[in-house]
Amino acid sequence: MEGDEEEDYMSDLFIKQDVRPGLPMVRRVKEAIQKEEKQKEANEKNRQKSIKEEEKERRDLVLKSALGNENKGFALLQKMGYKSGQALGKSGEGIVEPIPLNIKTGRSGLGHEELKKRKAEEKLENYRQKLHMKKQANEQAADQFRIRFKTKQEERKMEGDLRKSQRACQQLDMQKDIDVPKETWFWIEPEEEDKKGEEDKEDECTSSDLSVSEKLHILTAYLREEHFYCIWCGTTYEDSEDLSSNCPGDSAADHD
Repeated sequence: MEGDEEEDYMSDLFIKQDVRPGLPMVRRVKEAIQKEEKQKEANEKNRQKSIKEEEKERRDLVLKSALGNENKGFALLQKMGYKSGQALGKSGEGIVEPIPLNIKTGRSGLGHEELKKRKAEEKLENYRQKLHMKKQANEQAADQFRIRFKTKQEERKMEGDLRKSQRACQQLDMQKDIDVPKETWFWIEPEEEDKKGEEDKEDECTSSDLSVSEKLHILTAYLREEHFYCIWCGTTYEDSEDLSSNCPGDSAADHD
């Protein structure tokens, strides 16, 4: 009946036990990991090696071991005065270790690795060329955009100069009692017109086929010759002699 008696909870058996929460779970996880590692090691030891693996182990073992007296070639060298660890050659400038073997284990033919390497280099070179061409294309696109943007700015500036010249022409012509412009586009056209008038003007614009720069050049020449007025100076001169002597030129570039 002594075995059925309850143990003393104040005894060393209970006091020395680790009762921290979660500890049994951690212990079980560690044991499971250790068991799995041991099982892997056992499986690796019991695994039957393939023929290639066995050949490789035997070959590595033989290559690592030095030549002995049982080797006929080594025995002949010793008879001719060669000592182990000595360099070959009369003056001792030759090799010390045998030429290493480059063993081919794959099933590809001779030269396959070189061909593979050459193809990889060609692929890399093609990729670099594509990147270079793409970079050049991006640079050309950026240059073309800058040129188009600059051209648009210049066209807008010319259009502004043309409108300025048309206003000046209309004002100066009216001061001389000229009711009809020499050319229809010499004056600024009214904003509000009837439908028929707009169609007539569209026909005139299409028939002129003059660019903004050409119109500006013709109109500035007319203002200089007819009114002695320079659009770039913003000044009306007394006569042609006064204009030619005091005005730098008949273009915007001459006044910069």
